[in-house]
Amino acid sequence: MKICETQNVPVTTDVLCDVCGTSTTKPGTSAQFGVLSAHWGYGSQHDGERYEVQLCESCFFNTLSALRRQRMVEHMFDEVPDQAIKPDAPFGLVERDNYFKD
Repeated sequence: MKICETQNVPVTTDVLCDVCGTSTTKPGTSAQFGVLSAHWGYGSQHDGERYEVQLCESCFFNTLSALRRQRMVEHMFDEVPDQAIKPDAPFGLVERDNYFKD
């Protein structure tokens, strides 16, 4: 026997960028946004704090660019370049062309 009941369920209809406030949803698509997150653990200055910032595509890549520049400045005068830090490597890119997240 099938028992049906109508229930109200909260549904996310849009995600606004936490920096510029624009919608991350384009007509006919779902929300497209990046997330900057941190969960600080025992021993850190911010022990127990959790952060999550949703960013539109433009703000995400502006933030990534600023971080890449900061990394360059931090290592500008290193006598021996660190092999793990390659200036032309795609900073933060983990995967490419995985449209369906499989």
